[in-house]
Amino acid sequence: MSQPDPTAVPISKAVVLARGLGTRMRQHDDKAVHDTTQARVADSGLKAMIPIGRPFLDYVLGALAEAGITKVCLVIGPEHAVVRAHYERLQPSRIAVSFAVQAEPRGTADAVLAAESFAGNEPFLVLNSDNYYPVDALAAMTTCGAPALAAFHRDGLVLGGDIEADRVRHFALLRISDGGVLDEIVEKPDAATSAAFGDDVFVSMNLWAFDHNIFEACRKVAPSPRGEFELPQAVRLATTTMGMRVKAIRLRLPVLDLSRRADIARVAARLAGVAVRL
Repeated sequence: MSQPDPTAVPISKAVVLARGLGTRMRQHDDKAVHDTTQARVADSGLKAMIPIGRPFLDYVLGALAEAGITKVCLVIGPEHAVVRAHYERLQPSRIAVSFAVQAEPRGTADAVLAAESFAGNEPFLVLNSDNYYPVDALAAMTTCGAPALAAFHRDGLVLGGDIEADRVRHFALLRISDGGVLDEIVEKPDAATSAAFGDDVFVSMNLWAFDHNIFEACRKVAPSPRGEFELPQAVRLATTTMGMRVKAIRLRLPVLDLSRRADIARVAARLAGVAVRL
């Protein structure tokens, strides 16, 4: 695991991207979900609120609190009043929860822009709402100094996180310099590209540390072929034209991925007994 940066100001803020459409979660598999409440929430596409004893997002925020994060901004859509209502009712005491609304699902760079006023001039983490990152990974990112990207070893995800190897092969591959700097993100690699990286492979699970400079890149990035403004492309723009240097924080740790209906039972089993203190 990469070492902390002793000169870095510890990060206390996090932006959680909870605006996704959950297209894969909506795809029906009657054998995957037996709990009717879980099935109903899965049908809505709001993955973060799938109940696993309590909403999955509670586990994500609990891990952030354990890692030293004290303020969180949830980026949601205007239709996601249920998320706001849940945390207003819960009134967490360890972590302050605020909200930013992304009016349309226009991509992850656009979602980060929605949280600009929350971040201000302070460094902050950015992470997915449908991934449960271990506390050690989050803590490493809070002390690494921004900007940085968590680079997860593929074996740690397969062996420790129970994510199928064939699935992990499609995750974004990372080229990392000998000095530990991110050189390139290779998204949606084909089989030949994946094989060319060999066995010592690190991938992105969309856990970032940024400073305020990322917002300029998010504003300038061009839309993808799908018409979305994507965070990896904004980072590429920043590193190639704006002088941004992104550290790659190498981690051999698991991540629980709640992207599909078939993931629910497996993730629930892994989270059984995990105490959540918000």
